Amino acid sequence: MEWDWEFVWQIMPTMIQGVKITILATILGSALAVVVGLAIALLRRSPSRLVSGTTGLIAEFIRGTPLLVQLYFIFYVLPDIGILLPPLVAGVIGLGLHYGTYTAEVYRAGIDNVPRGQWEAAKACNLSANQTWTRIILPQAIPPMIPALANYFIAMFKETPLLSAITVLELMNQAKSVANTYYRYIEPITLVGAFFLVISLISVIALRWLEHRYGRIER
Repeated sequence: MEWDWEFVWQIMPTMIQGVKITILATILGSALAVVVGLAIALLRRSPSRLVSGTTGLIAEFIRGTPLLVQLYFIFYVLPDIGILLPPLVAGVIGLGLHYGTYTAEVYRAGIDNVPRGQWEAAKACNLSANQTWTRIILPQAIPPMIPALANYFIAMFKETPLLSAITVLELMNQAKSVANTYYRYIEPITLVGAFFLVISLISVIALRWLEHRYGRIER
């Protein structure tokens, strides 16, 4: 089978639509992961052993099971108990929860790196717990975390083809649809690789800038 440029231009609008859905799922999933990760990190620091222990077990369970299994559970199993979610919403929740458990570890490391003297100074100034976190600890902890968080979000972007398993019309699913319709696979699958490569390279350049701006991440 020879490469057909005319066919490439014919399917390009469909492929670009898939790219848009892929990027949207990554952005929304990243936003959810940021919130979930911070919540997990804070709950694991709770003085209540029940809260911290339960949160830790849940986080380990999510991190220890495959993302694909979690997506199947959210999209295909939850409807059996009355929770029916649109494919994209289910995909975003799956990505956000899964990667939230990883970003929680980034938050934990960032918070632990804040000098102990900052906690003591906040206590000496009679700041409330909320003021200590929002005005003292998090403003110092978050900037060094940014490169590591960005690294996870690039990894999330590369995992979005798994969303095709729950019928999300992202890039890979659009490519499979085109290929199965026209019985031509070389052009759509090659375009998938090309799109992912270009966007990943742009993301890597942005990550290098973040490393330079906020400090290199540990590897």
